[in-house]
Amino acid sequence: MSKPVYLPDNLVAVRPTLHSCRAIPNADVALRRALGAAIHQVSLGLVTADQDDSLYAALDHATKHANVQVVYARSFYAGASHASGPLSGEILGVLAAADPAEIEAGLAALREYLESTACFYTLADGVAKHKPAFFPHVIPETGDYLSDLAGIARGEALAYLIAPPVESVVGIDAALKAAPVRLCKYFGPPTETNFGGAYLTGSLPEVEAATAAFVDAIIDVARSPLAAARRSDRS
Repeated sequence: MSKPVYLPDNLVAVRPTLHSCRAIPNADVALRRALGAAIHQVSLGLVTADQDDSLYAALDHATKHANVQVVYARSFYAGASHASGPLSGEILGVLAAADPAEIEAGLAALREYLESTACFYTLADGVAKHKPAFFPHVIPETGDYLSDLAGIARGEALAYLIAPPVESVVGIDAALKAAPVRLCKYFGPPTETNFGGAYLTGSLPEVEAATAAFVDAIIDVARSPLAAARRSDRS
């Protein structure tokens, strides 16, 4: 997987692991109703992975390549390091469709996106003492799922920015100041996984510039987490 041009060279990709990927061609009607599927959506696709935000982005990608709808997607409390089982990971996502073939196509697109595009990053050795994991992800054209969550039109550019608590707040502030982007949705920490972040929209160059500023701010925090607590040399 090549690193996006808006990210610096001193980042290391932390690739997601898809823990389960199953299809139910003709799911029980009561279960479909409970998950939020429409009456005609008889087929379901279920996935779990160890990175919730990577999978949210991949679920959105699936809606651009198959006639599927994301009917259920939830992060698990505390994150993948505290998963409830060996296949739980950090999130469960469910696709629904009228045709099992569409579920198959949606799951294939999702898997390819996880393998090639969506992932967390951390800092390379020597950049800073602290190495937070964070999600500086740009989607040039959103699908149905993230468009609905962000309150934007399908096909708009989106910066999907997630980080640990302090890094997320400092990073989102830097991103908003770096380019004329709009804050669509803010995720104040703690979320289920104790991270925070936001969706930002604008033109593609604008969201890329905002994402670059987000990364720079996280690196600065990692290098100097106590910058504002330093003692003055003046007596």
